[in-house]
Amino acid sequence: MIAIHTLTSALHDESAVAAVTREFLGSLKLDLDLRGADYSDYGTADLDLIYVRTGGTEGVFKPLLPQILAATDQPVYLLTSGKSNSLAASMEILSYLRQQGIKGEILHGTPQYIAGRIRTLEQIERARKSLKGLRLGVVGKPSDWLIASGVDYGKVREKTGIEILDIPMEELMATLDQYPEDPTAARIACGTPLLDAAQKVKDAAPGAHRIYLALRDLVGKYRLSGLTLRCFDLLGTVRNTGCLGLAKLNAEGIVATCEGDIPAMLSMVIGRALTGVSGFQANPSRIDPESGEVLFAHCTVPLDMVTRYVFDTHFESGIGMGIRGHLQEGPVTVFKVAGDFSRHFAEEGTLLRNQSQPDLCRTQVVLRLPETDYFLKNPIGNHHIILPGHVKALLDALLP
Repeated sequence: MIAIHTLTSALHDESAVAAVTREFLGSLKLDLDLRGADYSDYGTADLDLIYVRTGGTEGVFKPLLPQILAATDQPVYLLTSGKSNSLAASMEILSYLRQQGIKGEILHGTPQYIAGRIRTLEQIERARKSLKGLRLGVVGKPSDWLIASGVDYGKVREKTGIEILDIPMEELMATLDQYPEDPTAARIACGTPLLDAAQKVKDAAPGAHRIYLALRDLVGKYRLSGLTLRCFDLLGTVRNTGCLGLAKLNAEGIVATCEGDIPAMLSMVIGRALTGVSGFQANPSRIDPESGEVLFAHCTVPLDMVTRYVFDTHFESGIGMGIRGHLQEGPVTVFKVAGDFSRHFAEEGTLLRNQSQPDLCRTQVVLRLPETDYFLKNPIGNHHIILPGHVKALLDALLP
């Protein structure tokens, strides 16, 4: 929902201003909720806009500012038609906001431009609000090799409103004990791809399905919207992998990432909040700086991202269940946010092809990106998130 709150000088004729309002807002061809000069419910919509209808409204706005700031932390968006000196007033208001260290923006231009910008802002602000109050779990702790992927939980809560919970690996193991291996249930849950799997993979399916059920229990117990799993520990304890469980949870809308990588989990959560779709966590395996081609690979992939898939073993260990998925070729965005939110990387590219080589993690995609220096000179860890479509502008706007 997009709410429109108005600012109008008492010096202007209301009937004339109302006619301009109807014409201007109608030209945007958006579903707008015109709330007038009442600011009591400011901040309750997905996006709140202040429509500066006339000049001489700076003094009207100033006493409203404390109420606006108390209601929401979104930037102050000033909508103006440019008539009746409304643009001039908006510029004075925005200058005042900047002096106070408050973010804001004037929405002005052709109806087509304004409407497009409003749709973008609605998507960004809806995503920002959806992050507040999310609970994410770290099952186990980050893998020992993620030496550059530390996260300050307090800073994450301050920046996004997301709460991160530590869940001991022992609790997952205790939950696993509640689920005996059931070959029939595993066969039904895994579906047709299991029929074509090697016997080694078929034998691993009941155990992999147990891990999925246990993770799903933790999601319910702790009311999680996402989790990351120290999955390599499972290789030694239960001789299986979390690849199937993570793939299924992602397809069900629960963000699930590998190796206890918290920045990767946060990146995937942000990507889903903005786009409504899953992302593929993978690491660059090979880079050609001259062609811009980057091979990304990992042993699990969200099942709702792939056009088809088969089961295989986990690459490094040769045991358990991995997933060899085929992703849709075409536009993609590679994304990663740093654990302290000090920076992020977002770059648009093209998924050129899927491949299946035996010496790499099971899902393998080759992307072409406009530049690869970032990966070789200033990366944010090894794992990155591949999102369908070109969404760099949205990510950059949400994480300036």
